[in-house]
Amino acid sequence: MCGIVGIVGQSSVNQTIYDALTVLQHRGQDAAGIVTVDRGAFRLRKANGLVKDVFEVKHMQRLQGNAGIGHVRYPTAGSSSASEAQPFYVNSPFGISLAHNGNLTNTVELAEGLIKKRRHVNTTSDSEVLLNLLADELQKTTSLELTSDEVFDAVAKVHEQARGAYAVVAMIISQGLVAFRDPFGIRPLVLGKHETATGTEYMVASESVALDAVGFEVMRDVAPGEAIYISLNGELYTRQCAKEPSYAPCIFEFVYFARPDSTIDKVSVYASRVNMGAKLGEKIKKEWYDHDIDVVIPIPETSCDIALEIARCMDLPYRQGFVKNRYIGRTFIMPGQQERKKSVRRKLNAINTEFKGKNVLLVDDSIVRGTTSEQIIEMAREAGAKKVYFASAAPEIRFPNVYGIDMPTSNELIAHGRDADEIAKLIGADGIIFQNLADLVEAVRMENPEIKHFETSVFDGHYITNDVDQAYLDHLTQLRNDDAKADRNKDIGTNLELHNVCHP
Repeated sequence: MCGIVGIVGQSSVNQTIYDALTVLQHRGQDAAGIVTVDRGAFRLRKANGLVKDVFEVKHMQRLQGNAGIGHVRYPTAGSSSASEAQPFYVNSPFGISLAHNGNLTNTVELAEGLIKKRRHVNTTSDSEVLLNLLADELQKTTSLELTSDEVFDAVAKVHEQARGAYAVVAMIISQGLVAFRDPFGIRPLVLGKHETATGTEYMVASESVALDAVGFEVMRDVAPGEAIYISLNGELYTRQCAKEPSYAPCIFEFVYFARPDSTIDKVSVYASRVNMGAKLGEKIKKEWYDHDIDVVIPIPETSCDIALEIARCMDLPYRQGFVKNRYIGRTFIMPGQQERKKSVRRKLNAINTEFKGKNVLLVDDSIVRGTTSEQIIEMAREAGAKKVYFASAAPEIRFPNVYGIDMPTSNELIAHGRDADEIAKLIGADGIIFQNLADLVEAVRMENPEIKHFETSVFDGHYITNDVDQAYLDHLTQLRNDDAKADRNKDIGTNLELHNVCHP
């Protein structure tokens, strides 16, 4: 999962992009990058690390220009090396830089086709493949100044070839900014504007909260398959570029990834999580009618709103039993199992008085590998809990994600091939309960009934793009193995410096 930003402004955009990326930091902590266009040249800085660490004053001073794009990354394809940090760029045609959130499911096929066309792909990143795919289509234009129709025709050709999930933002030197979303709208993308004394500034970002933070007004979500083109003169063009678009946003955005103060596809993330709590609370009351739970405690922070609603439904006390160290990253997106394990106790500390002598219900947004849940339950018992029950706001995760979330392969998922009792035993819980998939879907759809379908493959194994078979999943297993990632990273450099990329 990654976060992307793109702005065409009336003045320098470097600080605005930086601020937006810090707000989107929850979507990726592995690497960050910004590229701006200044006097016909790209100004690029990208490296491994958090936004605040990647960009120093000297970098910001050189990232001049009134238009640019930004990216925060955690790796779902390729390695976590800085060489695969985004944005990427190519010099021909025009000079194009691109950043991408999602994951292509036919990267190998596309890369082979590009090589035959004599286009060089320098990394294993599917984002670089997307960049070259777009560049190859724009290469077919003959005019020195692109029209919106030429841009949209190129995006339409990308849609015809690329499969999977992708929200894309790209800068074309001397032309403008283009952004587009895959035909299913799996990954989010929001369009906004800001009126100034000299004209209108436009911005696209992964979440509405990024626009809020920098004073932009949210206009709307980019529709599935739609492309947005903003010329450097500030002219906005839009067109549906997919033949058969169909809304199917990833439901895990609402469960875990997105910030609660974001609105995605007309759905308030906060409200959807409150709804999840209400649905799960009713299920617990029905199935555990004779429970002996004394208190409801969330595992911060995504599940706090969910746990509060569960406590209200069950007429139980709600307590903050864990204190979170906000300077430790999200463990789900740590780039390695050992790092994830080490980070849990550094991230959370129990308040003993909230556990001692009590039967507690711990609430989390989901359970993936189960290692984090196991350690947290152990912490609760060490703090004096008599019994520890566990509730998951999401159903059992039994299948890998292929659309941009680096979930492990099936045999690493604790729920794969196991029932609730077996899972409870493995993580050390006295009982465990999961949200029903139908209730989860309804909890989100309540906020926007226009969405008829969601991408729910991690729960039911149905991949919305209908191109995922066992051979692909086997290939994914090889890519996502932690040892394989470590081996790839050893072979690649560890840092990238600021580049001034001049368009000839």
